[in-house]
Amino acid sequence: MTAGPTTTEVDTPHGPARVHVHRTDGHPRAVLLLGHGAGGGVEAPDLKAATTAALAAGLHVTLVEQPYRVAGRRAPAPATQLDAAWLAVAAWAGEEFEGLPFLFGGRSSGARVACRNAADGKAVAVLCLAFPVHPPGKPEKHRLAELDGVEVPVLVVQGERDPFGRPEPAPGREVVVLKGDHSLKADVPGVGAAVGEWLEEVSPAPR
Repeated sequence: MTAGPTTTEVDTPHGPARVHVHRTDGHPRAVLLLGHGAGGGVEAPDLKAATTAALAAGLHVTLVEQPYRVAGRRAPAPATQLDAAWLAVAAWAGEEFEGLPFLFGGRSSGARVACRNAADGKAVAVLCLAFPVHPPGKPEKHRLAELDGVEVPVLVVQGERDPFGRPEPAPGREVVVLKGDHSLKADVPGVGAAVGEWLEEVSPAPR
């Protein structure tokens, strides 16, 4: 049995972030950092499913609450602030889990943060749950450059009726489409299965 999570606050340039660390049993393969959506928290069902799957695959998991959420605000901070806070947590995690490779991930806005910072954070892979390709009803305002710019393996898990659109598969990018919408609540077991299978493929061997 894995022990329960530990929670700590990490200083960032924009206030403290809160991190919830779940440690896998045995010899870990890597660490998965997961971020929440713009208006939600780390208790989202798809994030829980991804956490369970990652622990079973031999990864530690760090769920990251952005400083604006820790401060009690629901409106998201600007992208530059989200990115700076994310990289500050990644630096902290690099010391906490010295020597282990890192995967970045998140749902919705958190997936965008993971993509934008994959290179600077030296992530070996990126997990995107419900990547928001464009605002609902505005396909011309797409954010595909963030996703296309990732140069490591990517998994996108998307609902078939997601009003934020759906990215296409591409070299190095796998897209799994499940029933449901942007919340991914309609097939939570499907989320866990897709994430677990992908992690087994892309995660380094245990050390």
